[in-house]
Amino acid sequence: MTEQNSKTKNVWVDFRRILPADNNLKWLLIITVLVFITMSALRPNLFFSFDNFSSMAFQFPEFGLLAMAMMLTMLTGGIDLSVVGVANLSGILAALILTRVMPVEASATQVVLYSMLAIGTSLVTGLVCGLTNGFLIATIGIPPILATLGTMEFFTGIAIVITRGAAVFGFPELITFMGNGSLWIFPIPLLLFTAAALIFAVVLNRTAYGNQLYLMGTNPTAARYSGLNNTRLLLRTYMLSGLLAAVSGLVILARTNSAKADYGSSYTLQAILIAVLGGVNPAGGFGKVMGLVLAILTLQFLSSGFSMLRFSNFVKEFIWGAVLLLVMVINYVSNTRRQRREAQKQAAISVSKPTGMI
Repeated sequence: MTEQNSKTKNVWVDFRRILPADNNLKWLLIITVLVFITMSALRPNLFFSFDNFSSMAFQFPEFGLLAMAMMLTMLTGGIDLSVVGVANLSGILAALILTRVMPVEASATQVVLYSMLAIGTSLVTGLVCGLTNGFLIATIGIPPILATLGTMEFFTGIAIVITRGAAVFGFPELITFMGNGSLWIFPIPLLLFTAAALIFAVVLNRTAYGNQLYLMGTNPTAARYSGLNNTRLLLRTYMLSGLLAAVSGLVILARTNSAKADYGSSYTLQAILIAVLGGVNPAGGFGKVMGLVLAILTLQFLSSGFSMLRFSNFVKEFIWGAVLLLVMVINYVSNTRRQRREAQKQAAISVSKPTGMI
């Protein structure tokens, strides 16, 4: 009996080693697995199938990239409400090059060149939009929520004026392959999202920029006095956010074979929800790419499951909002308790230190 208990204990210890050390990531991983098991049990023939997994892999990268852009700005203690507007504007400019600038009977070489021009224009647009946000926030001093709320309407307005509210469609196969094609069994959008997640995981955890970003988000005043240039750091962060939004715009354009000024109106809420659910602290200074990925998978599993259970879109929006409020309350309570415990430890350490003799 003792030997059996010892084996059980060893298995439990090994299982705990598999789980992430961070408590937020640990609970999020458990929630993701539970949601996956629940949806698979409710609709085993539909949910637990290769076709459904392939469909999900094509769907979530576009708002996953937006959530990653949102995460970067939230790490600074700010927010970027303009990510969807940036994605649509950059996608529309790329679409106009492909439909109005590129010759109707273009050769294969011309298609490649104009496609590269369209992609480059989209990425530069994202950088410029991000630089605009960063300038308003870091240089002028407008609060991030107000600055990006204004630029969200501004970028959307530019897109509407350019297209007069109509959709731009009809792109070469080279572009649509980026949104609907696959390499073996892996969809191209999934590969793009995976590459972005790996790159930014390394950037945040292994580079000086990542360390400076976490420090500034935790305590901007201490970061400034330690020699960091907060203005330059904010400009760089919002430019990266705009770049990610532009990549998302290209994925949307390629997947839907169209670009429209008001596409993805609910993506802003989803991006915020994913970032908060993934453990990103809205006050700044804490958040991991792994948590973001788990949050994306959780919401995608729920979304696909709800569609198979025939929930209406209004019910989905209600559930997203309720989940966002619940997660914010839970994170606030857990952060408050953690700060209280740390303060108590610091107080105990200071009391236990011996005082010097005069």
